[in-house]
Amino acid sequence: MTETLTMSTKERQRLQVISRIQHRDTTVVAAAESLQITERQMYRLLQRHKKDGDQGIIHRLRGKTSNRGYVPVVRSHVLKLYLERYNDYGPTLFSEILSESHHITIDSDTLRRWLKEAKLWNGARAARRHRQKRARREARGALLQFDGSFHDWFEGRGAECCLLVAIDDASGEVFLRFSRSENTADALRILQSYVERYGIPQQFYTDHGSVYYNNHHGQTDVARALTSLGVELIYAHSPQAKGRVERSNRTHQDRLIKALRRQNISTIDDANRYLEESYINEHNQRFAHSKGLDDVHRSALGLDLKNIFCFETTRQVHNDSTITLNNTFVQLLRSNDPLPPPRTQVIVRRWLDDSLHIFWNDHELRYETFSNKPPHTRKLYIPPPDHPWRRKQLGSLRAQKRVDKLFAPHYSKSYHSTQTKTQLPSKQRKSTTQSQTHAAP
Repeated sequence: MTETLTMSTKERQRLQVISRIQHRDTTVVAAAESLQITERQMYRLLQRHKKDGDQGIIHRLRGKTSNRGYVPVVRSHVLKLYLERYNDYGPTLFSEILSESHHITIDSDTLRRWLKEAKLWNGARAARRHRQKRARREARGALLQFDGSFHDWFEGRGAECCLLVAIDDASGEVFLRFSRSENTADALRILQSYVERYGIPQQFYTDHGSVYYNNHHGQTDVARALTSLGVELIYAHSPQAKGRVERSNRTHQDRLIKALRRQNISTIDDANRYLEESYINEHNQRFAHSKGLDDVHRSALGLDLKNIFCFETTRQVHNDSTITLNNTFVQLLRSNDPLPPPRTQVIVRRWLDDSLHIFWNDHELRYETFSNKPPHTRKLYIPPPDHPWRRKQLGSLRAQKRVDKLFAPHYSKSYHSTQTKTQLPSKQRKSTTQSQTHAAP
């Protein structure tokens, strides 16, 4: 009965070399060098081929369990853990968790093979549109990519929230904060914290969201704050353009969600505390590559960041030294610095702690707020007795009294007499008036 042997390419090459030795076309030493094995190993192959024929060339563990392989009990235990607790983990992350939490060290490639054989994981991904990769910047702080990832981070244990992600383009270092939404106040907070910790970056790369870009009403508060620090703003025209931060979002939606699940975290405050104390440092140590890179962050020492990362607007001063702000009246108060004259513009800044500050010519002004318009506080001016206005008014009163005394008899006549006088012809009325005038003393 003919036996069929299955050989690998390596085994077929060895069989060909042994055939050449048997036909005396080469020596054992030359054959060992061609196969890149020792001379002793070559003699062992010749003895095995002489004893077992061509089957002696085949590796003896063919079809058997590897001597370095894991026992079946370990494999079944690991697959059971995966089904019960980690069924949405990838092989790489599952390998890390096994080592950290269960003290089982198994290579990720081995886990990938086990999971595929058990049909518990499929690593195939949908085909993506081809895009040209952009080279990283050459120094830390040259470009900061920023984005918000709104997701069910607590998996139903808490309300949905947004993860604000800032990632350095050169090193891949991340800076993260949770917030209720991708709003201006929280974006200003995380950027202020980033500047305080690392410094001022050269460029800021984000999307055309309303928090960062406004084409109709000037700059947003985020754009104004960064521009005042000398940061160049770059706006991406597609999510793929800022692919580094988008890829980072996918990583956090896989790793961070599971980390929050293990820590049983379900609130934003607890999640931010965990980010600051553990997750950011561990993530940067594993994925960031800052060694050997120059740092071009500019120092923020001496800058009043509270007056930069804030809400800023301008208001016009009224004649009574008031301004209107959000349906309220603000009365500017006197201090050592002069008050702004009417119809001038003052800068109104609301800090991130919700306190209000008003500035004019780099001086902060004192103020009071009113729900209704404040009462008129100007003192009424009463002229003195010898004021020219009083003399003029007194002369007018005396003249009026003389006129009243002159025509008093005519004013005292009855209505009937008046009607009779008005019925006379115009010439007679005129002559009568003239005669009465001449007869007056």
